[in-house]
Amino acid sequence: MMKRLPGFFQMARLFDLFEEGVMLILTLLIVVIAGTSLVHVVVAVGRMVLTSGLNPTSPEVLQGIFGMFFTVLIALEFKHSILVLPDAQPHSMIRMRSVLLIGMLATVRKFIVIDLKEVDVMELLALSAAVLSLGIVYWLVRAPTPGAAAPSGETPAMPEG
Repeated sequence: MMKRLPGFFQMARLFDLFEEGVMLILTLLIVVIAGTSLVHVVVAVGRMVLTSGLNPTSPEVLQGIFGMFFTVLIALEFKHSILVLPDAQPHSMIRMRSVLLIGMLATVRKFIVIDLKEVDVMELLALSAAVLSLGIVYWLVRAPTPGAAAPSGETPAMPEG
């Protein structure tokens, strides 16, 4: 069996290189999408300022612009979720929290751009339940607070100073 392990390690390294290449391509594509979205936001805000001055009173205009803001934020958070600690395991809490955050951002974006005149009560209830569920899970997988008990039950060491 030991004779087969070096080949396995070479194959694992080849897959790691493939994974890094995929992450690089996805990152470049997300940067293009985020950059293009940012340009659209800047143009939309510029048009709003030129046409309505600094007194935008149309809820539809504000919903559209804030929806674009969230699109850029979601793209940036998605890029961050790919790049944050690339050596971390795919099942790590850091990646899980990032995915949950993206889900919450996308759901909140939906709340912002939703037309309240044409919305169904059940759709609002479903979106509310989704945000609440994502928030609860995000809270459950939060990072431990400083000073909390260590996983082994021992108290953490105090810094010297």
